[in-house]
Amino acid sequence: MNASSFYNSLLKLFAIVILCFAMFSSSLSYTQSLSLPIYSDYLTDNYYLVHPSMAGASNFNKARLTARQQWFDVDNAPSLQTLSLNGRVNDKVGLGGIFYNDANGRFSQQGALATFAYHLMFSRSTADINQLSFGLSAGVVQDRLDQTGLNTIGNPDPAINGGQQSETLFNVDIGVSYFFLNFFTHVTFKNLLPQQRRVFSEVFETQNQRQYLASVGYTIAPLESRWIFEPSVFFQHREALNQSNIDFNAKAYYQLNVGQVWGGVSYRRALDGIDFTAPGDETQSQNLQYISPFIGFNYNRFMVAYTYSHQAFSEVISTSGFHQITLGYDFGKNRKRHKCNCPAVNY
Repeated sequence: MNASSFYNSLLKLFAIVILCFAMFSSSLSYTQSLSLPIYSDYLTDNYYLVHPSMAGASNFNKARLTARQQWFDVDNAPSLQTLSLNGRVNDKVGLGGIFYNDANGRFSQQGALATFAYHLMFSRSTADINQLSFGLSAGVVQDRLDQTGLNTIGNPDPAINGGQQSETLFNVDIGVSYFFLNFFTHVTFKNLLPQQRRVFSEVFETQNQRQYLASVGYTIAPLESRWIFEPSVFFQHREALNQSNIDFNAKAYYQLNVGQVWGGVSYRRALDGIDFTAPGDETQSQNLQYISPFIGFNYNRFMVAYTYSHQAFSEVISTSGFHQITLGYDFGKNRKRHKCNCPAVNY
């Protein structure tokens, strides 16, 4: 693979991304929907959760189960559970599915997504990797709002009916991934279809839940070493709120005789501050910041990982943090397609 082919492939990737963005921006109005919350799950061998183009991209078919709990010392604190499965049907087609339950006090949502992915290999042999992947996910989300007991004392609010409310929404995500040797990048557009949401008051609800995600990274493997180092960056933008986050990630892998141990740390920072009034009527601005160390272990076809997130340098409800456990199992035949230091597709 020469430099000219590499740059031509990159140009093709960016042309496709721009074309997709232009097509959807010109044809879709604002959308109203909720979707799977995006934390640091993707770093625990779970890129498919955020990028549909990763369905079937790895050597093995994969099943991943996650459970995330915030603030153990706070009643009805946010919690999230996900189950994802993805695999390769043949040399080019991948399929996947995601099921999740997200709860936060009186509000909860359950969702299911189905994914179709198509992988194009430009490499002449398995000595390297030059792969372009596309993914399309279609999903159904059911919102639930429990208002029981809120409309029985004093003067009732006409916006609260005191019962159970629910609605079902449908939406679509598209994504593109590109791998070249030890370099990788992903771009995903989420919540692209127009929706009308009614479970909350339409007066106060935004009409746009569109999000844009991008990842880029590189793996470094010293010669004759069992170590692999993987720095990466993850970017997220919410169109309606005009708010962006960026993750700076450092991850390392160490090959053992019985498996592989890996871990690292992620630092997330909001690029847009939120103004608030401090004691003394002084207006201050605060940027959301998270520090998330994580560690995982692969043994044969099993995987287990733990992630702890701490909200740093800001006012918080609780200091107990965010805890997440990920369990995984790889199934199917090992395709052993690439001789590269690219864990996302080679393990």
